[in-house]
Amino acid sequence: MAVRRTGLANTRKASGFTQESFAEAAHVERSTVARWEAGTSEPLPYQRPKLARLLRVSLDRLDELLAAGTSNQATPDDRLARSLRHPATVDLVAVAELQQHVRELDERYDRAPSTSLLAETGQALGRITFLSAHAEAHHVRRELSTVEAECAILMGQLVWDASQRRDHRSAQQYFDQARTAARRVRDSTAEGLALLRSSFVALYGRKDPKAGLALTMQAADRTTQTSQVLTGLATLHAAEAHAMMGHEADCERALGEAGRRFGQIDNDDVALELFSPTQHGRLAGSCYLFLGQAGKAETILEATAAQLRSRSKSEAIVLGNLSLARLRQGKVDEATGTLHKAMDVIELTWGGGGLNIMFDTCREMQPWRQQADVQDVYDRMMSLMAAR
Repeated sequence: MAVRRTGLANTRKASGFTQESFAEAAHVERSTVARWEAGTSEPLPYQRPKLARLLRVSLDRLDELLAAGTSNQATPDDRLARSLRHPATVDLVAVAELQQHVRELDERYDRAPSTSLLAETGQALGRITFLSAHAEAHHVRRELSTVEAECAILMGQLVWDASQRRDHRSAQQYFDQARTAARRVRDSTAEGLALLRSSFVALYGRKDPKAGLALTMQAADRTTQTSQVLTGLATLHAAEAHAMMGHEADCERALGEAGRRFGQIDNDDVALELFSPTQHGRLAGSCYLFLGQAGKAETILEATAAQLRSRSKSEAIVLGNLSLARLRQGKVDEATGTLHKAMDVIELTWGGGGLNIMFDTCREMQPWRQQADVQDVYDRMMSLMAAR
């Protein structure tokens, strides 16, 4: 009697695939995937390397998933609960459930207040580290380390964002935890992402572009062989570090290199979910603001804002910088109107980056404080902060 490969099905779900989307990526029929998971057939040898890449597991781990099965009807939630009671017995099904939960939390990050995700993410990270300390199977400990890196990166983002980018120390501790977990399993992609997040703390928290540049270059070095997305993002933030130091030529070279990297992204990139076509414009606009070229920044940010309709933390940053670019050209009416749009998004997401840009723009509006439109902006800002 065939034994259902529950671990394979849960690993597929944890990687973000439905049976249909996994079948499409693997160039097979959905019914073929269903038979693999039902235990009635197996992938052919030549198919396995691609399946392992899609599932982000090694070939050995894929073989284990194909060989493993469960004859009972316990749900993943049941398996996780049992694993927490008996941590030495934790298996890949329970790990896959944790990983899926972490990725669901990560998907909510850009559109939800970070404070609303902190407790749940902290609980998930606590469970992961607890199970890692007690798991007996080596392959399970490896997979837990991978999930720990993902969850610690998210926790660092949430802590920093919820503190309005002020709690640098706590955020950095989580990013360091992620790097340690990634190194444990030689995951250069996760290590590169943790380095990139650390560079944000240096650049936008500590306002130390030299340290931020060093971290972005380390991130690019770690990921250059594994992900065009992450290498491109690291280079893009290196461009902003150069702009913060007033190095226009270096900034523009980095912007060009980031664009080249983004142009080479394919559907198999391990960090594809981190890429957005608006990222280059968002960072390029910010670069030209730092370089004192408000007109050029406005053109880029206006085009980028037109593509963003997601009510996300990123949209608040773009609108805030667009308001700042217009204000620095003396376009006060346009600046106040754009800042109101940024506030509309901030009311939903409470992103630390958007909040900080809102405060910066309001400070620069001080000379026009007596104008009615500007006073309305100040009044709304005070109401926002009181409501929080």
